[in-house]
Amino acid sequence: MANPFYVEGEQRAAKVNDLFARVAPRYDLINDLQSLGLHRAWKRRLVRMANVRPGERALDVCCGTGDIAFALSRSGATVTAVDFSAAMLGVAVKRAAAPQASPLTPHFHQGDAMQLAFNDNTFDVITVGYGLRNLREWETGLREMHRVAKPGARLLVLDFGKPDNALLRSLYFAYLRVVVPVFGKLFCGAAATHAYILESLQRYPAQRGVATAMERLGCRDVRIVNLLGGAMSINDCVKA
Repeated sequence: MANPFYVEGEQRAAKVNDLFARVAPRYDLINDLQSLGLHRAWKRRLVRMANVRPGERALDVCCGTGDIAFALSRSGATVTAVDFSAAMLGVAVKRAAAPQASPLTPHFHQGDAMQLAFNDNTFDVITVGYGLRNLREWETGLREMHRVAKPGARLLVLDFGKPDNALLRSLYFAYLRVVVPVFGKLFCGAAATHAYILESLQRYPAQRGVATAMERLGCRDVRIVNLLGGAMSINDCVKA
């Protein structure tokens, strides 16, 4: 049976928006459960690699509920965070308003990652966590990140990966196929919300494809950091 939240072509954005509207209230909880909390360590690794300095301008694309954006802010950057899902942004804004929130809070905006509303050469650091894979044209999203980055800016992409080891890849895909949809069924009322992860990953070139695209853009210091044997990965590079 086809996944109702995954389609190719012009309807892709609308279906993904429906997906995140449904999962937003339990998004952070399910991330903790399905990754055993490891997603928090992976995001901290991304922010350390970003090496953001106080006063720099950072952009977090497809910011979701704000984990990476908040971490960049705590490092002293002036952070702009963009997502097209009003439901996910609603969770992020609520988190920013919490009494324990840092006084250095990101500026959250609703927007399209494939048409970023910023001038060329604006940001010192640009990150995206679990976002490119959800775009109708992920390479367009990466080109937009590159466009709004200053020369010398750092670009980083965190997402599900594809392990090179065939056995590990088979076990990992089995986990995504069998176990992860259970979280969607229990917490969102539909297994398809999380079966979507494997569906989208199978059609996404993952870390090697992103690295190739970064090289095509003329970036330097292109690197892949594999996590959990490549089940997760961070791509990073510097805009030439």
